[in-house]
Amino acid sequence: MKKLLIFLSLFSLGLAGYTQNTSAVDKEKLFDFYQTQRYGDAAQYLKGIYREEVNDFKTLSQIGYCFLMAGNNVEAEKFYSKAYTLQPQNLPILFSLGSINTKRGNTEKAKLYYGEIVKIDSNNFNVYKLLANLYSSPKDDSLKLIYLLKANLINPLEGDVATDLAEVHAAYQQYEKAYDVLNIAIKGDSDNLVLQRAKLPIANQLKKYSEVIASGEKLLKDGADAGVIKDVAKAYYYTRKYQKAIDLFKQLEVAAMENEATLYYTSLSYRALKNYPQAAIYTRKTIDEAISPNTSSYYSLLGLVYEENNQLTLANAAYKKGLQFKATATLYYRLAVFYDTRLKQEKNALKYYNLYLKSKPSLTDDKEEIKFSKDRIAQLNLTD
Repeated sequence: MKKLLIFLSLFSLGLAGYTQNTSAVDKEKLFDFYQTQRYGDAAQYLKGIYREEVNDFKTLSQIGYCFLMAGNNVEAEKFYSKAYTLQPQNLPILFSLGSINTKRGNTEKAKLYYGEIVKIDSNNFNVYKLLANLYSSPKDDSLKLIYLLKANLINPLEGDVATDLAEVHAAYQQYEKAYDVLNIAIKGDSDNLVLQRAKLPIANQLKKYSEVIASGEKLLKDGADAGVIKDVAKAYYYTRKYQKAIDLFKQLEVAAMENEATLYYTSLSYRALKNYPQAAIYTRKTIDEAISPNTSSYYSLLGLVYEENNQLTLANAAYKKGLQFKATATLYYRLAVFYDTRLKQEKNALKYYNLYLKSKPSLTDDKEEIKFSKDRIAQLNLTD
């Protein structure tokens, strides 16, 4: 029975309505291709019978469908495009062409096809959802918002759209709107964990801390989620349950999922408990987390730019600032050469050449710099 249903559903796409070469089709062979999911073979078989000049809508649709199911988007688009010229307002064809172009990265063409669907069926939930997904750049947020609002208006209980719409509202700091959108969707699907997780940071923004704690603790029973832990911990902090906040933030640290914000709140929690040694430790951790490991390199580059522009005071300050973040061999060498050749301060040059060698530069990558530094140290010591 199942096989018969598959057969009938696939053949309803076109075989019953072929107007040319119908007798040439071996239906049993074609059915076998479908039954074994050999859609590529089915497509090539039909293409071989009907040739490139085929102009029957149902035939074109089925060949396009077979190529699509086989993952051959190029051939699928070719046959669907021919079908589109015959019936430009056919919704399944428009959806297929939009999907194919989305997969191939041709988002502008996909927008055109989906836009045609909107003209034909302005209450089509799926097309608004698909259009919204085509706008991912922050500069397109206004268009994304328009399509998400239309989709959400048609079906406010659909979780994916509700989550995406709430995220855009939150980006515009419209937290009440985001909260309401998620609340409605959750009422329709109270077991949707994605919706519940999405609601936590927004509820925190609205100072609904008791709700965050109650909902978040239930979510944590289903597994430790870093986002949930962070949101619940923040809610505990704002309700002055500092030790509970610390305990949760420590879970993130154990899992190596801490960040600048979680370390900062940990420090504030320890301070509120008057545990000043731990507050100091976590303040330093916060500072370390906030500083990019490349900061010293950026200052090294900035100093070099200033130096090349003969802005020597600024160059000196930039190099020194870089050392405050991380004392690297590169910075020591730059300062040594800077003092040696630009400022003619031999004592400072000697100091930084020695610091450079002590910083253990690479014996292979920096062998020329090492040799130069050693030679200059010897020369400067002779003149001292």
